[in-house]
Amino acid sequence: MTAPRHTPSPTISPAYTGRLSTSPVPTLRLPDECMDPEAAYRFIHDELMLDGSSRLNLATFVTTWMDPEAEKLMAETFDKNMIDKDEYPATAAIEQRCVCMVADLFHAENLRDDDPSSAVGVSTVGSSEAVMLAGLAMSWRWRAKVGDGKDGWRTRKPNLVMGSNVQVVWEKFCRYFDIEPIYLPMEEGRYVITTEQVLGAINEDTIGVVAILGTTYTGELEPIAEICAALDQVAADGGVDVPVHVDAASGGFVVPFLHPEIVWDFRLPRVVSINVSGHKYGLTYPGIGFVVWRSAEHLPEELVFRVNYLGGDMPTFTLNFSKGGNQVVGQYYNFIRLGRSGYAQVMTALSSTARWLSDQLRDSEHFELISDGSVIPVVSFRLKGDRGYTEFDVSHALRSFGWQVPAYTMPDNATNVAVLRVVVREGFSTDLARALKDDALTVLKTLDELKPNGHFDTLQPFSH
Repeated sequence: MTAPRHTPSPTISPAYTGRLSTSPVPTLRLPDECMDPEAAYRFIHDELMLDGSSRLNLATFVTTWMDPEAEKLMAETFDKNMIDKDEYPATAAIEQRCVCMVADLFHAENLRDDDPSSAVGVSTVGSSEAVMLAGLAMSWRWRAKVGDGKDGWRTRKPNLVMGSNVQVVWEKFCRYFDIEPIYLPMEEGRYVITTEQVLGAINEDTIGVVAILGTTYTGELEPIAEICAALDQVAADGGVDVPVHVDAASGGFVVPFLHPEIVWDFRLPRVVSINVSGHKYGLTYPGIGFVVWRSAEHLPEELVFRVNYLGGDMPTFTLNFSKGGNQVVGQYYNFIRLGRSGYAQVMTALSSTARWLSDQLRDSEHFELISDGSVIPVVSFRLKGDRGYTEFDVSHALRSFGWQVPAYTMPDNATNVAVLRVVVREGFSTDLARALKDDALTVLKTLDELKPNGHFDTLQPFSH
């Protein structure tokens, strides 16, 4: 007997008993057929459930929460290309206002309230693009200084001096643009560069020194003012005149509000450029960053291109040509919504949460603190003694509770030191910190009982 045939009811649209369950969608080639928008949304939405929660990702510095009003503004401007400044003059004006605000925050020279072009800088796709632009500017200024003669730049190998603790984008810059990296090593108990290391590394072919305001590994500040003063003395004594770039990706939107007494920016004449990530403690969704220069003389004119095929004569000095305008809009929302007092309140609250968590970790007697969140809201810590398990075991066990806490080894020459790190961001409340502490204590109790002798190796992913 033939089974009865059922005619689909026009009033029923099955969510999971239709095409999605009977004919899997190809993932490595375009499907042959189209699908309803609701079905396409459901297919992708369900797969994304397999990701970890971004709010519980304590590995990343990147913002995972914004005001609903900011999200609405950003959604309204997804379709605007930032390069089309003639077509989107309001968005272009907002971008330049953001550059001015960042330059003013960092005490750039020759800023005028009535002239937005007096700020020399640009918005970028995170600090990665910003670093490339700052490095290129230093490289081209070095070329101009040594000249193009017999012993000029074509016959020499430029170098860049920096700690082995730099973010990988600096490695990329040196490799992509044929710059010799001179890495200054760390050591156990010291995870920032020193003035003595810098002075021992610079030479006539050094295009610049990179100093970090808030390292990726521990959140510590490098001694920028001391390095600049030492380089000033070298130049005054007739030695090499080497500029300093400050990588403020992590600390640029924290230190001015939490520690305004620390002098690290353009108040130091030796500092020629600064990058900062708006999508970190600038509190904006990824990816938005900025690079600003002290003044126009530090951005070589050869790096600025002018195009007129978009409807006007547009100068551009970014690596990316097209990018969405919505991140700039989101950053501008934060700037005018929070202002200086609002940023100070947010950073103070985050620092308070970080310090509370660090106190709890210290009191557990399992951990030795490396940074306690009082400089920027980052807590880094390691296990005390030989406990029979490793930091990687702790990291792995916390994932069973949903927490993503990275474990990693420190850079050269401190690779024998393994560290755990918690980045306290907007959206990570003290209540969530309490929950993390409770779960960590549960994990430690279990590991103390099991003594697994480190089931997990050091080849774990490390997120910036």
